[in-house]
Amino acid sequence: MKRLTDVNIKTTAQVEGLLSEGNLRERMLALGFTQGALIDVLRKGPKNHLTVYKVRGSKIALRKEESNLILVK
Repeated sequence: MKRLTDVNIKTTAQVEGLLSEGNLRERMLALGFTQGALIDVLRKGPKNHLTVYKVRGSKIALRKEESNLILVK
């Protein structure tokens, strides 16, 4: 399965699951990263350490470490 960090800019992916646990998992779910949610990759920062996504109508920036915990198809 592919991770969100592998998705190119101007591409849409669908959430399959989360590898995070505890408070981080709850936070990602609250931000809209739920199973089946569509995510648009808007732009990546220098060295791909920070990426901006559009999830359920909101723009959200995640660090590479956080994006790597989201499984997509």
